[in-house]
Amino acid sequence: MPKQIAVITGAGAGIGRATVRALAALGFDIALLGRNEARLQDAAAELTGKNVRVATLQVDVADAAAVRSAARHVEDELGPITVWVNAAGLSAVGPILSLDDDTIRRVTEVTYLGSVYGTQAALECMRARGTGTIVNLGLSHALRGQPFHSIVAGAHAAIAAFCDSLRPEIHHLNDRIDITVVHLPSINTPRFGWQRNVTGHALLPVGRVYEPEVAAQAIMKAIFGHHRDVWVGIGHVVPGIVQSLAPALRDRFLGRRGIKAQYSSEPYEKQPDNFHGSLDGAFAAHGAFEGIPHQDKGPPPLMMTAPLRLGLITAAMALVALLVRGRVRS
Repeated sequence: MPKQIAVITGAGAGIGRATVRALAALGFDIALLGRNEARLQDAAAELTGKNVRVATLQVDVADAAAVRSAARHVEDELGPITVWVNAAGLSAVGPILSLDDDTIRRVTEVTYLGSVYGTQAALECMRARGTGTIVNLGLSHALRGQPFHSIVAGAHAAIAAFCDSLRPEIHHLNDRIDITVVHLPSINTPRFGWQRNVTGHALLPVGRVYEPEVAAQAIMKAIFGHHRDVWVGIGHVVPGIVQSLAPALRDRFLGRRGIKAQYSSEPYEKQPDNFHGSLDGAFAAHGAFEGIPHQDKGPPPLMMTAPLRLGLITAAMALVALLVRGRVRS
């Protein structure tokens, strides 16, 4: 059987880098796409001796023509693409009135349009065979609606809506191409140090932090399980219920506590960001924070698909209803 061939955007660092390692361990031939040629070469060097073919292509995913050209190059060099993972993105944190036009546009171009362009390029290749898997990244409910993250949250919400609209098109064409969204919590990647921060404060990640290998394993689950959605951990369940039943309550809570909870006690120092050029340095998958690993002595973090998530939400809502009913009777 011919080897499967995967394309990973944002492959030089963070989630993309961890995903490259995970797929290579399973014997995939891999095309690494990213802006920093040195990091792509470093990531490719890690795969030496693993009996996999590797291609590196320096590409800005906000350039649609470049992404399509890269897809054609991969098919010419490695063969038919079977998996495409859109892991590239940019982050900007701060009040909406403090974000200039350039910041808003660039986050949207890379995070949302980069995923759209990658999906489109992958589909152009996969439709010739009618099979394949495309994975995009989203945010868990614990991160949706966080103050100061409006542009990033909007881009990921757009990705989820884009995928919802695309799936019926795929079914209409009778293709067996899976479009999956992996909804992630905070992940300990170098991107946290590259993001554009206009808050005037040193920042902490929101909620529980996981190592990038956890995200990579969720992507593996999406690829091999043919799932529509995959959620990491259970921290998204309660915020999802509150958002559905009492969104105004969550708004008030985050307005009071959600901003200060992101501030670090460390002194603020303005850091260079990677908006218009990739920062130099030997960055790999991990960032500066300590996260929950995929496997350490205990069981790996829970990765939920739609049936399990629906079951937990239903059980939680039933429990709330019983408690309310009991209080009313008393």
